[in-house]
Amino acid sequence: MPQPGPLQGILVVDLSRILAGPYCTMLMAEMGARVIKVEPPGIGDDAREYGPFLGGKSTYFSSVNRGKESIALNLKDAKDKAIFETLLEKADVLVENFRPGTMEKLGYGWETLHKRYPKLIYAAASGFGHSGPYSTHPAYDMVVQGLGGIMSITGHPGGPPARVGASVGDLGAGLYTTIAVNAALVHRERSGEATKVDIGMLDCQIAFLENAVMRYTTSGEIPGPLGMRHPTITPFEAFKTQDGDLIIAAGNDSLFVKLCAAIGRPEMAQVPEYKTNDTRRQNQPRLKADIEEVLVKKTNAAWIEIFEAAGIPCGGINNIQQAIAHPQVAARNMLITVDDPKSGKLTLSGNPLKFSAFEDPTTREPAPDLDQNRAAILRELGL
Repeated sequence: MPQPGPLQGILVVDLSRILAGPYCTMLMAEMGARVIKVEPPGIGDDAREYGPFLGGKSTYFSSVNRGKESIALNLKDAKDKAIFETLLEKADVLVENFRPGTMEKLGYGWETLHKRYPKLIYAAASGFGHSGPYSTHPAYDMVVQGLGGIMSITGHPGGPPARVGASVGDLGAGLYTTIAVNAALVHRERSGEATKVDIGMLDCQIAFLENAVMRYTTSGEIPGPLGMRHPTITPFEAFKTQDGDLIIAAGNDSLFVKLCAAIGRPEMAQVPEYKTNDTRRQNQPRLKADIEEVLVKKTNAAWIEIFEAAGIPCGGINNIQQAIAHPQVAARNMLITVDDPKSGKLTLSGNPLKFSAFEDPTTREPAPDLDQNRAAILRELGL
């Protein structure tokens, strides 16, 4: 059964696979929607073949498909098409991430479905969206990270291009699809009209570029990688201490004054070259050297205690083990458990969407085996 949430009562038919679409529908399930995953017979979602495996089941697949149901349908088979269409009669949302044109070939393009199911919201997440010269080109996360420019500003100056460590191409598209579907549900509630949602992974990468676009369009200078530095705020980077690296984010002039006082160098805040954020940015190498000259005399832990007492944003650079062990992660229920019949007890990332009206349980239902819910779904559909 779907967990309680603001989307309780919403039925999502999920044709998507691998990551972008499944991440969207997982978030919808986390918000209370019922998600029925329609997979091709045989191997199902490609992600079922991605490791690591526990008990013969992909934990990659489990991580983004928990709490869903599965039915295997061949959308080229007349009997399975009839089941699928009966399912669509009850659905509020259809999510797919095929290459544009695939659904039309199956007879389930937006124009066709909208006529038959006028209340059905149709959400498509693809590499390049459903318009433009690249719309029919295939794409994976790394392709759009490269094309979208984010690789060119990731890494250290002079180093080779670097992929962002998480799949921001897929996850960005999944997030934007979720946002758009929720907006489409509000629009349908107000107007009675269902709409098509068209999300392109490349579009999402351009949107993710944040101030890099603005910096180029206003200055003509092409941004590059800055390592640990922020492109427009100084000091806002990692600094060497006695035993490691410490991030300090002094995001305004008053925080810089506090920083100078906290390291025992209050006079530094009055140096003309350091008086404003812009002059600090222009003199970043010198400022960093001045700050590190003091920081190397104490450990990370000692400085964190000092800076936290002074109200200065700071933190160490955690590996994944350290990050998920942070007390704030536990306090916010950002590690949940799934008791999977095959894989055993899994610990997965929790739901960052918190609502005062709904509980955030510490456990979730497991991801389904392929076609696991077929009999129950067919009974419910009267088939």
